Amino acid sequence: MQGEMNFSIEGGHKLKGSVETSRSKNGAVALLAASLLNRGRTTLEHMPKIEEVNRLIEVLRSIGVSVEWRGTSVVIQPPQKISLKTIDRAAATRTRSILMFIGPLLHLFKRFELPQSGGCTLGLRSARPHLMALEKFGVDIEARSDSYVVSRGKLVPADVVLYESSDTATINALFAAARVDGTSTIKYASANYQVQEVCGFLRTLGVSVEGIGTTTITVHGVVDIQENVSYSIAEDPTDAMFFIAAAAVTGSAITIVGAPIEFLEVELLILEKMGLKFELSKPRLSNNGITKLVDISLKSSNIIAFPEKIHARPYPGLNIDNLPFFAVIATQAKGTTLIHDWVYEKRAIYYTDLDRLGATTVLHDPHRISIEGPSRLKPAEVICPPALRPATIILVAMLAAKGQSVLRNVYSINRGYEDIVARLQKLGARIEATS
Repeated sequence: MQGEMNFSIEGGHKLKGSVETSRSKNGAVALLAASLLNRGRTTLEHMPKIEEVNRLIEVLRSIGVSVEWRGTSVVIQPPQKISLKTIDRAAATRTRSILMFIGPLLHLFKRFELPQSGGCTLGLRSARPHLMALEKFGVDIEARSDSYVVSRGKLVPADVVLYESSDTATINALFAAARVDGTSTIKYASANYQVQEVCGFLRTLGVSVEGIGTTTITVHGVVDIQENVSYSIAEDPTDAMFFIAAAAVTGSAITIVGAPIEFLEVELLILEKMGLKFELSKPRLSNNGITKLVDISLKSSNIIAFPEKIHARPYPGLNIDNLPFFAVIATQAKGTTLIHDWVYEKRAIYYTDLDRLGATTVLHDPHRISIEGPSRLKPAEVICPPALRPATIILVAMLAAKGQSVLRNVYSINRGYEDIVARLQKLGARIEATS
């Protein structure tokens, strides 16, 4: 695993040029888990080289799965028999994505244990939606302090109603349904980008999936899947949003190439109302044949506070992973912006780290924060928050703060953003990675 890395930033400089959107972190980790459904060879193209992917590859290799990098593709070949006795617990506990291994492993074991998930430190993130969804298929999950103990009898098709439109719970239900003989229905499902990615991949495996992009998904399961398949991972809306925020906060004109527009439309609507000027190219399809892409040409803009509270909702609403970027954008918007981060118990608290860079914030409670702008951001030395999106907004603020800043221990950023230093340098940012 990676040792400590720091970013040294000389902020206050305009960005210019173009940057290509990286492939989806959340899509990539879901598809790595999905590969366990297939007894054939799975090639995942355009795999992002990020720490979250590295952790799951370590887990896959530790249980006997062959995983080989070939350029930007990952080739996965399962063994005749997987062994969970040798699982890399250290790697598994560093990523919440390990939860998505439950669905595929149900088809291989009647009883098994997985380490408790980790990842971002954002307060209580209940696994109960997964438990409630999977019990309909005949599965029992006991959540212990350091592990999940999963057991099942005969798996049966199910009609699942999710009480929460969780991305990963929807994905686990899809994995369970994929290899059960019969028809299963998932209602109040998430229709978010990583869910659509998984549905596209299941179709590639020969599983019939109806209702992609809606909140009711119907799956016609295939008991035995042994296919040699290739699938291309789509572009990441939160990667595009990082650069949108960087341009807005630094007052820069840049072009973001290949942004998945259907997962950014609400964000761009809000930013348009805040005064951000931009143009969109004609849409085209990503390599996966599903995701619509555009180029976003951003212009230097004077922005104002949004008149309503800004809050996330399940797709097609504002994406929960994109919400934090509005906190750093609000530091440069004239007026007061109220952000309501209702999903997580602690994430809004991390937004107060912007105060160390000269922002003016008022934390009303663990979910709501007001930010007054515009603020003259100043350089500072900050330890990276232990959560991906709050960490990236500190980086964005440092790009705008005139002077020398240091962001320490950036593992949480490297979990989700590929080659971020080189990509920012290409745009003219003065940033270096140091150890």
